[in-house]
Amino acid sequence: MRNSFNFHDFDWPLFAIAMVIAAVGLIEIYSTTTQTPLAGQFQKQIYWLLLGCALTLIVSQIDYHLVLAHIPWIYLLSVLALVAVLFVGPRVAGTHRWLHIGGFTLQVSELVKLVIILAVAATFTKRRRGAFTWGELGKLGLLAGVPGILVAIEPDLGTALTFLPILAAGAFMAGIRRRQIMVLGLIGLLALPAGWYLLRPYQRERLEAFIHPKQNTQGSSYQVTQTKIAIGSGGLWGRGLGNGTQSQLGFIPVSHADAIFAAFAEERGFIGTLAVLLLYVILLLRLLEGARTAADQAGSFLLVGFASVLFFQVAVNVGMMIGWFPITGIPLPLMSEGGSSMLFIFLGLGLVMSVKMQRFVN
Repeated sequence: MRNSFNFHDFDWPLFAIAMVIAAVGLIEIYSTTTQTPLAGQFQKQIYWLLLGCALTLIVSQIDYHLVLAHIPWIYLLSVLALVAVLFVGPRVAGTHRWLHIGGFTLQVSELVKLVIILAVAATFTKRRRGAFTWGELGKLGLLAGVPGILVAIEPDLGTALTFLPILAAGAFMAGIRRRQIMVLGLIGLLALPAGWYLLRPYQRERLEAFIHPKQNTQGSSYQVTQTKIAIGSGGLWGRGLGNGTQSQLGFIPVSHADAIFAAFAEERGFIGTLAVLLLYVILLLRLLEGARTAADQAGSFLLVGFASVLFFQVAVNVGMMIGWFPITGIPLPLMSEGGSSMLFIFLGLGLVMSVKMQRFVN
C-alpha cells in the first residue's frame, strides 16, 4: 500500500455510476420492504454499501500486482472456505451457502468470484505469447471448476454458473482457437443428458417451467408469471414508488432481492428500466476502456473478467424476469439486496481502480 492515500487518478465517474445504480437499488428495496417484516433490510443494505465504499477506497491504494503475487494462498483459502460452508455452514432452506464470521453472515461463493478473476489474471503474468494450448485451457478449467463444483454441491447452481464467463473471458483473451471452441461445444452437448440427471428436483422443475411456462402458472411457473405481469403493468412511466401491485402485495417472491428488476419495472416503467440498463452499459463500457489502457495483460484481464461477470449477471437476471432464461439465484448487481454481493462488486471496483491508477506509476 502506498504511504499516503492518493486519489488523483481515481476513476470517480466509474465510482459515481456504481453509486447511482446502488442508490436506485436502495430506494427500490425500501419501497418493497417498508411495509413488511423485512423492513430492516433497507438499513442493513445501507451499512453494506458504506462498507463497500470504504473497501473500494482502501483496495484502490494497493498495487494489484501485490495481490496477484499472493493469489495461490488466497485461492487455497477460498477453496477451504467453500469446504467449510458445506460442513459447518448453517443449513437454510435446504442449502449450505453461508458462513458466520464474527457478527457477519457471508455468502463465500460471492467473494470467490473475485478470487477466480484474480487467479485467472495471475496466469497472464507468466504466460508467453503463442498459441493457446489444451494444457492452458485445462488449467483455466481447474481454476474455475474446483470452486464451481463445491458451490454447485451447496447447492447454488446460479452462482456456480457465474464462474463460466470468467473462464470464457480468460480463454478468449489468451487466444482460444476455433477448433477448441467446437470441441468444447461438442463435449457440452454430449454432457447435457448426464447434467439433467445430476440436477435436483426443484432445478428440473425450473427448467421444465422455462420450457413450458403456461403449464403450471400457480406452481413452478408462478414466479416468472408474476414478474412478467409486473413488468408489463409498469407501462411507459410506471405506477410510481410504492404503488406496484405485484410487488407491494407480495405476488413477486423476493422482490427486494433476485426479482428487484421486476419490482422496479412495475414502479418506474419502461423509461426507468431503460435508464438503469443504460447506466449498466456505461459502467461496462468504462470497464472495457480501462482494460484497453491497462499497463499489462494481467490488469487488462482483471477488468475484462470483472466486466464479464457483471454483464452475465445483468443479462441473466433481466432475462429471467422476462422469461428468456430459467429462474435461478443470480442477483442483479448493485441493486439486489445482499451484503456479500455488494462486497464482491465494491472489492472488484477497488481492484479496478488499482489497475487504472497503476498506469501512471513508473
